[in-house]
Amino acid sequence: MKITKNTVVGLTYELKVSKEEENIESVPFSVEIRDQDDPFYFLFGNSGLPEKFEIFLEGKQHGDNFNFIIPTEEAYGEADDELIMAMPKNQFDAQNGFEPGMLEEGNFLPLVDENGYPMQAKVVKDLGEEILLDFNHPLVGFDLHFAGEVFEVREATEEELSHGHVHGEHGHQH
Repeated sequence: MKITKNTVVGLTYELKVSKEEENIESVPFSVEIRDQDDPFYFLFGNSGLPEKFEIFLEGKQHGDNFNFIIPTEEAYGEADDELIMAMPKNQFDAQNGFEPGMLEEGNFLPLVDENGYPMQAKVVKDLGEEILLDFNHPLVGFDLHFAGEVFEVREATEEELSHGHVHGEHGHQH
């Protein structure tokens, strides 16, 4: 069975990222590995990943290997300065489920946007009363290098099609 619209796809892969600065491409480093114990499942056409990701995979079948690069502008784009903002620290207190150590620079805070979707913000700087947070996607500004294998392809169920995402399969949602 080939990967097309309305199929559920399971992949094993390694995602590496690299950054191009002043025409020097950095050495790609690994940011995510999905192995056979924990494949990445998604409903084709609704992976939540850059569109290019699905274009590269279309028509492949179980056992096929893939290896492709999605350049920054077709992935998550460049960082947007408007998504870097200072917020009062008292929003991140124990009442809201935050521990003091979570606010250290470089950490990612698990937050929820106004629609209730999970998102991450990176702690850029501690400003005393306030904290400077970066709401850009963690992979902005990077080229994405995907290499892996098609682990499973099957038809989506009615329920999966109506909800737009995959149930079960270790319950992994991205």
